[in-house]
Amino acid sequence: MTPSLSASRTAGLLAALMLLAPGCKRDTPPEAKGGPEAAAAKPVSGGKIALMLPESKTARYESHDRPHFERKVKELCPTCEILYSNADQDAAKQQNQAEAALTNGARVLVLDPVDSASAAAIVARARQSKVAVLSYERLILNADVDYYISFDNEQVGKLQAQALADKLKADGKGDGQIVMIHGSPTDNNARLYKSGSHAVIDPSGLKVAAEYDTPDWSPDKAQQQMEQALTRLGKDKIAGVYAANDGTAGGAIAAMKAAGLKPLPPVTGQDAELAAIQRILAGDQYMTVYKALKLEGEIAAEVAVALMRDGRPPEGRVNGQVNNGMKDVPSILLPSQVVTKDNVKSTVVADGFWTVAQICEGDYKAACAAAGL
Repeated sequence: MTPSLSASRTAGLLAALMLLAPGCKRDTPPEAKGGPEAAAAKPVSGGKIALMLPESKTARYESHDRPHFERKVKELCPTCEILYSNADQDAAKQQNQAEAALTNGARVLVLDPVDSASAAAIVARARQSKVAVLSYERLILNADVDYYISFDNEQVGKLQAQALADKLKADGKGDGQIVMIHGSPTDNNARLYKSGSHAVIDPSGLKVAAEYDTPDWSPDKAQQQMEQALTRLGKDKIAGVYAANDGTAGGAIAAMKAAGLKPLPPVTGQDAELAAIQRILAGDQYMTVYKALKLEGEIAAEVAVALMRDGRPPEGRVNGQVNNGMKDVPSILLPSQVVTKDNVKSTVVADGFWTVAQICEGDYKAACAAAGL
């Protein structure tokens, strides 16, 4: 288990996070009284909570979201049963999993949708059974969702794009050509990352020479897209790569290495996956966005248990609203930050997201030593 963000670090990040995605409204930050003590104020006896995750190609879901959520639920409600499912990026499969969970007596659905639009049918079915729905990580669109927990996702895209633009400007390539590799077109978060990134890139002076959406967030498809860009543009004509997450970044980097591109241009990422942190230290990837996934999983567990208890989240947790096309959904919006080689030690290592032993194994020992790890 990894320790959570320190209280001072989290408070500081929340205070600094001022830009909100379109349709988002921020109220006051979450208060301390809305923590685990609030969720545990009234003992919960029994009950079933369904945790429904969308895919496993993105490493975070099985390595962080699921274990942190399950551990916290068991801490708050030892006799509760967790009905876990992963849809493997198949919206129809997720529909069937939701039906099975409801038939099996789930009282709360914690749902990260494969398809943000079609998941509205799952919410409608849950409503028929008077089951609460917490939209987790990705917003479910045009649906009567009870609550939403995620990050300021348009701001994540802005962070990525600004880091890339600043790096290229510092390298004297502020008017260079870039390739943009976005996420899955069925993921509402991918739309927000894309919007945020363009808000920075479009007026920056950089030229978008090739741009792709990546079905299923597949690293293999991202690699193929980067190969197409290299063929079309020429390997020496690409100043940088905007990749929406660490998986697509890995695919783009693999394509450039196979093409013999050296040195690699700056590449962005997101999720602070272990492989991405190692690539950053080795100089293959420029940056990633670190999101407090442990905090997200734990708060989602608190909210799920509280919804099962009395239909309301812990006091002070809700700190904003996000419009999903049907309603302004009460929301819990969490902080994120840029990680480069210079601050790996003070972010993901200091917060216990990854340990030095995990990062610095094998071929990465020398890179870690050079970075002071």
